[in-house]
Amino acid sequence: MTQYDTMTPDAIRALIRNGELTGPTAGMAKGYTQANLVILKKEYAYDFLLFCQRNPKSCPLVDVSDIGSYTPNSIASDADIRKDIPRYRIYRDGVFTEEVTDVTDYWEDDMVCFLLGCSFTFETPLLASGIPVRHIEEGCNVPMYKTNIPCEKAGIFEGPMVVSMRPMKHADAIRAVQITSRFPDVHGAPIHIGDPSRIGITDVNTPDFGDAVTIKEDEVPVFWACGVTPQAVAMESKPAIMITHGPGCMFISDLKDDKLSVL
Repeated sequence: MTQYDTMTPDAIRALIRNGELTGPTAGMAKGYTQANLVILKKEYAYDFLLFCQRNPKSCPLVDVSDIGSYTPNSIASDADIRKDIPRYRIYRDGVFTEEVTDVTDYWEDDMVCFLLGCSFTFETPLLASGIPVRHIEEGCNVPMYKTNIPCEKAGIFEGPMVVSMRPMKHADAIRAVQITSRFPDVHGAPIHIGDPSRIGITDVNTPDFGDAVTIKEDEVPVFWACGVTPQAVAMESKPAIMITHGPGCMFISDLKDDKLSVL
């Protein structure tokens, strides 16, 4: 079995570009920052930049491309953002129309790429502290949910916060707060611990994105703001076109995780 966790980011991106990896990237290239993706036409770029500035828990900016550039130079200068993510989603006028493995045919010369911090980044220090990460254990995608927490509006963009969930024991949850607080650029500390209904989740076993995972009797669900939030926002705000990563299918950058740690 291939040990994707020990591979370098450029080696993982090569496999993705060649179509050999088409699924979730959790646990791959440990120690390197993973990022969510949003691609928009220039006419929407300022509004979305402002949306990220106003909603840093959900949309922590890691990089923004020049207009028309598909290379995230500050975090992976040899990458092609159109090909180096396992799966992409296309939203047209707020409707999810298709999922593809390459968006070269959708690219336009006035597009801008936004790379947002991803919670997969802080999973490495969680694991290093002996805190299990259930979706990695079970070999599936992290569960993600729309909430009743509204994002702060900016221009055309508005909608609900999306969260990711990791179940853990109460003591581990306290330690996880301490660990993830060190990483504000990849969502930081949890936004909620415990009763899912308090944030508008009616059935924690039926996520809106990703896969359900086992929650044991002695565990509590822990929720972090999630970079899939722009997809929920796209459905509500309805830009003519928005290209995003498929949930759980991230861009793996050359940026080391410890560069994003504040301690």
